[in-house]
Amino acid sequence: MSAPLRVGSRRSPLARVQTEWVLGRVARAAPEARFHRVFLDASGDRAPGRAPDFTDTLDRALLNGTLDLAVHSAKDLPAELDPRLAIVAVPRRADARDCLVAATPRIARSPPRAARVGSSSPRRRAQLLRWRSDLEVVEVRGNVGTRIDLVRSGAIDAAILAVAGVTRLGRAREIGRILPPTGFLPAPAQGALAVVARAGEAGVASLAGRIDHRGTHAAVLAERAFASSLGGDCRLPLGALATVRGRTLSLVGEVLAPDGRTSLRKRRRGSTDGATALGTRLGRELGEQGAAELMAPARG
Repeated sequence: MSAPLRVGSRRSPLARVQTEWVLGRVARAAPEARFHRVFLDASGDRAPGRAPDFTDTLDRALLNGTLDLAVHSAKDLPAELDPRLAIVAVPRRADARDCLVAATPRIARSPPRAARVGSSSPRRRAQLLRWRSDLEVVEVRGNVGTRIDLVRSGAIDAAILAVAGVTRLGRAREIGRILPPTGFLPAPAQGALAVVARAGEAGVASLAGRIDHRGTHAAVLAERAFASSLGGDCRLPLGALATVRGRTLSLVGEVLAPDGRTSLRKRRRGSTDGATALGTRLGRELGEQGAAELMAPARG
């Protein structure tokens, strides 16, 4: 019997749930596969707010050979992946939208004036202020459970979170309102998972590839390319969402001023085979319209 694959993940409750979800699907597709789970802390876990990198420790473990695979929230991947690593599978995406978890259903439907809404994301901050300039957006950090607890304790009136994360943790009943992408375009690759391995590991890639979802993979490539072309990461107020029908990919990208008062938004369509090129093109087009200047204050 072959040695078990060493599969890495962060230690957070959501990361563990996501890893088990991925491994469960790999096991069904490849009953012969065996796994050894390895849980590690990334620099973003050890120094929240100062080091937003949630993949670095797992990347190093892959490169030094102590891991064979790593499971990530796709939106946590750096805009430029180390060339020695490769995304070998992107399973079918969950709901990509954002939601409000609020103290009461009434607050979720219509937050009162000057309501305190928690988020550490410049994108979400800008989108919230565009929606309601009177809101007080409070800097909050921590995992999904921690943020929901801040709402339940009364420290804040509501928190804006990813639907996928809340749902994967079995807490969908706590969602007070799902926010439409028309006003709250999600982060690039939000709701998707990514399985990463060393580049050139054909056997590992083939095994993980059994759970790859072609449409989701193309969408994630397009959204990541859009962000990368703008120098984007989680510290910039930008969003992107791609949808796929057959072999046609439609990508919407947006950049915002930090206060939400101004934004640039554009859509492009193309073939799924050219997902990366399409995302890059859309990002460059917004760049030519002044995206960098619009977002500049957020680079602080």
